[in-house]
This record gives sequence, structure tokens and C-alpha cells, in this order.
Amino acid sequence: MPPPFLLLCFLIFLLGRLVHGESAPPYPHSTCSKKANFTLNSSYQSSLSLLLSSLSSNATYQTFYNATVGPVHGLFLCRGDIRGSECRDCVTAAADDIVKACPLDIEPIIWYDVCMLRYSNRSFFGAWDQYPNDYFMEGANNVPDPDRFDRLVAETVRKAAAEAAGGGPGEKKFATREANFSEFQTLYSLVQCTPDISGTDCLNCLYTAIAQLPKCCGGKDRVTYLYPSCYLRYDKYQFYNDSTTVPTSPPVACPAERSTIATRTILFIVVPSSVFFALLLLLGYHHFAIGTGKRKYNTDSLDEQNARHADIITMESLQFDLTTIEAATNKFSLSNKLGQGGFGEVYKGILADGREIAVKRLIRSSGDGVGEFKNEVALLAMLQHRNLVRLLGFCLEGEEKLLVYEFVPNKSLDYFLYDPTKQGLLDWSTRYKIIGGVARGILYLHEDSRLRIIHRDLKPNNILLDVDYEPKISDFGIARLIRMDQTHADTLRIAGTFGYMSPEYVLHGQLSLKSDVYSFGIVMLEIISGKRNRSFNQSHSDGGQDFLSYAWNLWHDGTPGKLLDQTLLDSYSENEVSRCVHIGLLCVQENPEERPKMATIVLMLNSSSITLPPPRRPSSYTSIVFHNPDIMSHSTEN
Repeated sequence: MPPPFLLLCFLIFLLGRLVHGESAPPYPHSTCSKKANFTLNSSYQSSLSLLLSSLSSNATYQTFYNATVGPVHGLFLCRGDIRGSECRDCVTAAADDIVKACPLDIEPIIWYDVCMLRYSNRSFFGAWDQYPNDYFMEGANNVPDPDRFDRLVAETVRKAAAEAAGGGPGEKKFATREANFSEFQTLYSLVQCTPDISGTDCLNCLYTAIAQLPKCCGGKDRVTYLYPSCYLRYDKYQFYNDSTTVPTSPPVACPAERSTIATRTILFIVVPSSVFFALLLLLGYHHFAIGTGKRKYNTDSLDEQNARHADIITMESLQFDLTTIEAATNKFSLSNKLGQGGFGEVYKGILADGREIAVKRLIRSSGDGVGEFKNEVALLAMLQHRNLVRLLGFCLEGEEKLLVYEFVPNKSLDYFLYDPTKQGLLDWSTRYKIIGGVARGILYLHEDSRLRIIHRDLKPNNILLDVDYEPKISDFGIARLIRMDQTHADTLRIAGTFGYMSPEYVLHGQLSLKSDVYSFGIVMLEIISGKRNRSFNQSHSDGGQDFLSYAWNLWHDGTPGKLLDQTLLDSYSENEVSRCVHIGLLCVQENPEERPKMATIVLMLNSSSITLPPPRRPSSYTSIVFHNPDIMSHSTEN
């Protein structure tokens, strides 16, 4: 039983909020979960009271805040264009309304026009949640020429999504965009993600919402689509603030005691499990229908491709038993842990015969992780190249799903590349060797293996270095298989690392071999400079240029050597550095058709007699989105 003082605090908290207003605003589309409630007068209730008070008090100074009190986790998010007092008033009202609407509910969420608040008995910070979700078209009208309007909505919101997702970890992920539908009608759009999720998850969340718009809201001029981790809204009236304009959308009547709060209130509580599974099945059907009916290219299933290549290797011959792996890793002891990725942890192990191994232990609760496990086994068992990490085996026993790789002793490229104390270990000849090895590895994936594979997440973290600093490309969990007569595919799900993904992939989900070429170009320029692409703009003092613009300006001015890592100035080949900068810039061209193939890149690196075409000035994601609408015309219908 909670201490009497805490119980008294909670009762006073509720009483104060009950007398705050005469009546609560309506909650359209609201429902309370029947699957889980907390107990009245419990310690959970006391923790909830303290959490809500903490959220309300922090809304004065911040537009996003999360906190944990005992077993209760909660956060609020205010719209990115509002000021502190409006955020505070909205969060205060939300903390009031959410406990009155569902006073014993474990996991509710409440939305207003300008804020949202949620709490749960599970930690959801940093996770992209897809449930609950819904859309609203209150006061919406049908538009003339709905097909053209829907295309304009998709293009405009995608631009805003790319801009919002560009914010770094913890930064505000918010953007607005406008577009003219006719001489007299303007489309206003707004997107926002919670700052605690990654840029990639922000894109995935918003793209998932965008993909639903034609199904739910085609031809409507006023729509809001809500997820716990992101939302989008568009209207024919400007409903958000900017530096020169106040909102011009028609005001909506609101309770007198809350005149400063935008009044559209939407409450969601997690739906009962039967409804949840029905939604899951429905969404699964939609994904299947989209994948088989609307995509230009359908990739063969792994089962089909594995059967076709059954002569290469049998999976049984690669299988390790769990006892062997537990003995090798000292039962996955912390001292053997090498690192952690998005789907699990990696441990070093030593087999009974003395061989060193690296074991990737997938997170047990990760449904995506199961798919990634099967993907990696099927792929890596077929791949044999000196610049790819070699799969030794796997284990699928009980709840454990394990991949066993060769052990690569020198960690990953990023471990050396960005650390001032370790950069000197990678002299120019070593970096040039790494560039060439990575190029050959990607070429093998694209053209020389029996499968044509898009790696999809090439970055320094996924390039391991052996004892001789020979590069080995790792992490094929999100690699995309395509048939040998294909060069690209369309995808609804964006997977990769923002900053290394190509513009056409980020904006339209268009995935191709040239997507890997773009990633290789970014990695190549990072290897030369020893600088991170994404953090360069914030840290560089010379005019605030982004990384690619800075590199191109140096090349254009005839001084590409200035891009070189300062620790290498005493020993490098000026011609090699200049040529590598040139090739890197060709790889990051905005138009995928202007990027060279990996086979051409390998030839360019190996032969100085090949004349290189001049690269166009590359665009950052922001300038691509804002100033090159022609790219948007190639958007895939989802």
C-alpha cells in the first residue's frame, strides 16, 4: 500500500484538476483499453500522479520531455511552432483530461491540435510505435481533380518528412511545407516526430502514414493522420505559425476556461486485443496487396531463391548447437561483448578447436529480428569474397537465434576514423586500400555473386577491419535481393542510416544499385577527410557549409587536397587524393543515372588513365527537397 502522503497527493492532484473546469472537452473516437488497468490507491497510481506533475511543470521550458517515475513512463510533445505558454497550457490540460477520461488505464494517449501526452507501464522511449493510429477529416470537403490533389499532397508531405527526419538525435523533428494547388488555393502541410526516435524511424513512421492517405482520405482537403511517434496534417488554411504569419485557419469553439488551447481533442487508448489483431491482419493484407499489385518489381522470396541455389550449401551443415556457442562465449558474458546493433548484441567466442568467432545474438522480442536472421543466413551462406564478412554458421534453438561469423579483430572503420587519437593509425595507403576493398566488395554483391544484392546500409560502422586493415563489409540484415535482370526496386519501408541513404530512396522509396553507389561515395569522402557527413555542418566554422558542398567547392577551386584528414599531411599521394575526391563526388550525384556503376568505380580507382567526367555540384537533402521538384515527379505510387 502506498504511503498515506503519496495517496493524499494524488487525491489533491485529481481534485484540483476536477475543479479546474466545469466539463471536459469531447473526445471523438475515444476508447479505453479493457485489457489492463492499474489498481485504485496503488503505488502505480501514486507514481502516475508524480509523473503527470513532472510533465506539466517541464512544459513551461521545453516542447518535448520524457520521464520515468517508478513503473510509469510518460512523455509529452508540443507542436514545433508554438511558444512555451501555449505548450504549458496544453500539456496541463492533457494531464487533466487523460486521467479523467480513463482514470485507471495503463496505456492511454491523448492528442490536441498543439500537443500530445502519453504514458505506459512499459518503456517506449526511442521506439517507433504504430499503434494506436487513426485519421480524421473533420470539416473536410471534396476537391476538384482529386488525383492531382492527392499527388500534390504526397509530394508536399514527403518533402516535409525528409526535412523533419534530418534532425539529429534529440533534435526537433518538425517541418511545414506549402504548395499551390490552384491560383486561389494553397495546400498547407505539417509533419512532426517525437525527437527521441531516429531519423530513419521518423521517415518510416511518416511514410507509413503517407502510404495510407490514398486509402482513407483521397480527394479530401483537410486531413490529420496520427501515430504515437509521428503525425501529419494538411489543410487548405494555414493552421501553423511561421516567422511572419499567425494561423489563419478558422477558429474552432473551445471551452471557455481553456481559450488558449487549440481545441481539437483526440483521445486514444490502446484498443482491445481482438481489434488489434484484426487491424494487424488488415494491414498485413494491404502490405501484401501493395507488394504484389503496385510495385514495379517483385523480389523472389528467400525460400524460392534458396531452393534455386540449394547446390551451393546446405543450411544443416552450418548449424551450431547452443551448448557449443554458450561454451565459446562463456554463456554470453559481458566481458565477451563486442558491441550492440539495432537487432541484437555481438559477442566474441573461442571454439574448442581454437577458432575465434563473433556471435550475433538477436533480440528475442524483435519480430523484425527473426526476419533479419533468416535473411542474413540465406544471403551470407551464398557469399564468398575476401572483402565480405564470412558466415561460419548459425543456431536456431529454443528462443535463441544466433549467427556465427569469422572474428575480425580490428573492430569497425568508424572506431578509427572519427577518433583523433586513432586516426593516425590509418595512413593514406591504408585508407586507399580500404576504399578499394570496399569498392570490390560492393561490386561482388552487385554483379559478381550468383545473386544481385543491394546492401542498403553501407557505412563505416558496417565495415570491419582485419589484422592487416583489410576491409570486410558486414551486416546484410536489410540487404535487398533482386532478380538478375533488375537494376532497381521500390519499397514502402525505408531502412538504413540517414546521411548515407540516397535522395531518391529517402524521398520516394526507390532502391537501386545506384543507392549503394551513393552510400559508397559518402563513405569514400569520409575516409578521405576523417569527418562525419551528418555532423560536419554543425562543427565546421567556414560558412556553415554541408559536407558535400564543402568537398565540391574544394574540388571546383582546384584544392581537393584540403579535404584530406590533417593527420595525413606528411605522407600521401596528391594525385590519389584528388582522384578519390573526384570519384566520390561522382558517386553522390543527385541524379542516379549520373552516378557510375561499381565496376566503373573499380576501374577508375585502378587506372589513372581513365578520364573522369566533371561532377555536378551535389545537393544536400534539404536543397534537393526544396529546389528540385522534378525528382518528385518520379515518385512511386504507394
